[in-house]
Amino acid sequence: MRCPKCNSALDAEYDYKSIQHTIHKDEFMRECPGHWKYWAFMPVGDLSRIVTIGEGGTPLVDLTRLMPQAKKFLVKYEAANPTGSFKDRGSSLEITKAVTWGRKRVVIASTGNMGSSVAAFAAFARLRCKIILPEIVAPAKIAQMKAYGALIELASGDYADAMEIAENQVRSDPESFLAGDYPWRCEGTKTVGFEIADQMYWHVPGVVIAPIGNGTLIWSVWKAFKELMITGITDALPLMVGVQAERCDPVMRAWEEQTDTIMPIENPRTVASAIACGAPIDGLLALKSIRESGGVCIRVTDEEILRARDELGSNGVFVEPSGAVSFAGARKAGDQLDRKTVVCIATGHGLKDMYGIE
Repeated sequence: MRCPKCNSALDAEYDYKSIQHTIHKDEFMRECPGHWKYWAFMPVGDLSRIVTIGEGGTPLVDLTRLMPQAKKFLVKYEAANPTGSFKDRGSSLEITKAVTWGRKRVVIASTGNMGSSVAAFAAFARLRCKIILPEIVAPAKIAQMKAYGALIELASGDYADAMEIAENQVRSDPESFLAGDYPWRCEGTKTVGFEIADQMYWHVPGVVIAPIGNGTLIWSVWKAFKELMITGITDALPLMVGVQAERCDPVMRAWEEQTDTIMPIENPRTVASAIACGAPIDGLLALKSIRESGGVCIRVTDEEILRARDELGSNGVFVEPSGAVSFAGARKAGDQLDRKTVVCIATGHGLKDMYGIE
């Protein structure tokens, strides 16, 4: 699942002319938004074998009152997915691949939400699931994984250490499937971007703001908008704004230094534990999405993240601290948002991590 030359993430490429022929445009564009509506943009051939528990079709909430300088400010509320985070989109495709390839077990390293999601989809597909966790994972997320019947293994170290353990276990077990921020997850996560355009009647927002942990989300959304343009469904691209927590900001540092090298951060500690990825596997792709789009990278403090979480909550949108990172970034984006239609991705439900709520 990595390049043998540089050890970076792999990317999937498509025959876009074939996709254009597959999609009957009028019928496709009228169909209700939902994850598997966009199957032609994912690496699947047999739709009878897909593993789905109703992921996708999440609300696009108008909160322009919070950002009056924007033409429109919308929150893509990914907490409405079955396990409470955007991770369900990638998990649906990954477990579909595991079933198609006849694997019996799924192994994954996770900081929380991805583990819960994979555990749910593996349970639904009747596969055994093992999750390697660093010490920072919120107790509520561990309880959710156990509720789905997953086997939990705690790693001494950070997410990068947990990921190495998971990869080594799969290498020695041909009947297991390695889940995580690898190519199939990226391809499934793209549907966040497809849905945003779809819910805006196939118009493209001026700005999309996303948190950066491993970097998979922001790259996937950017790739989705490029694919919509390549296939002629839309005719514009958004600016991509990536946001990192101050205590785990390797992509932000590379952005500031204008380099193509992501220097890992050991044992990152932040209230946004779901994005505490010190050595992001898709960090370079996250940088690429920001640079290609003409966007920016923003750093936010733990205090700013918690204030953003509380402000969203007081306006009816309940997210965990990591789910508020993009909104905290929006508060610091300045004139990047002026008179633009802005979509802010809220990634995870507030019940997953209620840090600081009494």
